[in-house]
Amino acid sequence: MQEAHIENQDIVWKRINLALFLGLHLTMLLAIFTGVSAWSLALFAIFYVVRMFGVTGGYHRYFAHRTYKMGRVMQFIMAWLAMTNAQKGVLWWAGHHRHHHKHSDQEDDVHSPLRKGFWYSHMGWILDPRWEGTDMNMVKDLAKYPELVWLNRHNLLPVFSLGFATFGVAWAVSGDIMVGWEAAIVGFFWSTIVGWHSTFTINSLSHVFGTRRYETTDTSRNNLLIALLTLGEGWHNNHHHYAASARNGFRWYEIDITYYILWTLSKVGLVRDLRQPPRHVVEGTVHPRIQALQSAPTSEPEEEDPLEEHDATPATA
Repeated sequence: MQEAHIENQDIVWKRINLALFLGLHLTMLLAIFTGVSAWSLALFAIFYVVRMFGVTGGYHRYFAHRTYKMGRVMQFIMAWLAMTNAQKGVLWWAGHHRHHHKHSDQEDDVHSPLRKGFWYSHMGWILDPRWEGTDMNMVKDLAKYPELVWLNRHNLLPVFSLGFATFGVAWAVSGDIMVGWEAAIVGFFWSTIVGWHSTFTINSLSHVFGTRRYETTDTSRNNLLIALLTLGEGWHNNHHHYAASARNGFRWYEIDITYYILWTLSKVGLVRDLRQPPRHVVEGTVHPRIQALQSAPTSEPEEEDPLEEHDATPATA
């Protein structure tokens, strides 16, 4: 009886989450009333790139994989920026992503398109109340920072702050409330929704469409179009081959805008120690030390010469 009650509650919450999710998509249509001008499209583009970097350089390459280092203040700023994307808290995001890598395309993978289908892997799992909580066991290294725990608990604060600031600043500067609404709808809401689905393609499409350079235990693939949409996250097979790298584009021609930004930030001292994929990882070969051990000649035991056996006749004095 209790299990049936819990199941009914889950269904209700799924429907509420879906209604809210779809309702936010409908806000994009309000641009019919506000209009869309060149400046608001420019604002949309700026918001999209900056906030997408919060996802790729923040949520993913820093908080989930710790592929580079930064100071504590910069860490908080990066967490705040990432969370303006309305993709929940940094601990929640990092924990679920680490779980994905641990069980990629296996039965326990929360958003495998092979196991769950396209729509569930794309966005259904986020709306599923079963995955609402944060598994602190997966993010013990991050949970030691009380400011990140606080921010994870109040995950909507960065979202509302940016939304209201966008509206308020545009209204104050122009003196026209409709300009404020245009900035909010086109700049904030459009970049939020488009950013969601660009991010979600990593789960739903990057394990289905593209090429595989490396034989990994999952079906991750490299996809140029997704890499362009997500500032470099589309080199997904590279990433699953070696997730400890701050650079997903292993080859010079694999465009990785997130890494270019991180490299620039490292030059001005805001981040440091960007981890690189070792040469043998990029080439898909055996580690040089292991290769040296494998190629080293093995010493064979010397065979005794039967002619050197001791003669039974004693030597004469």
